[in-house]
Amino acid sequence: MMERVREKVFEIIAEQAVLNVSDIDIDGPLADLGIDSLGLVEAMFAIEEAFDVQVPFNANEATQGFDLTSVGTMIAGVQRLVAQK
Repeated sequence: MMERVREKVFEIIAEQAVLNVSDIDIDGPLADLGIDSLGLVEAMFAIEEAFDVQVPFNANEATQGFDLTSVGTMIAGVQRLVAQK
């Protein structure tokens, strides 16, 4: 299941960044992918819908427990949410 989470998050990020999944570095910062704040919000909604979870996200402030500094930390946060369901 966690591999499926990883793959789906990669797909969602790639769609928002208008990139191929293979162009995304798991250790790379989300900011380097060219996703603007609207794209990030849309990615969060897509993640919530795909995994039936509630992402603790506020675009205007840092959110404890959900790190958006890199693709990998974002995936880890989604995996934690899915595991808690």
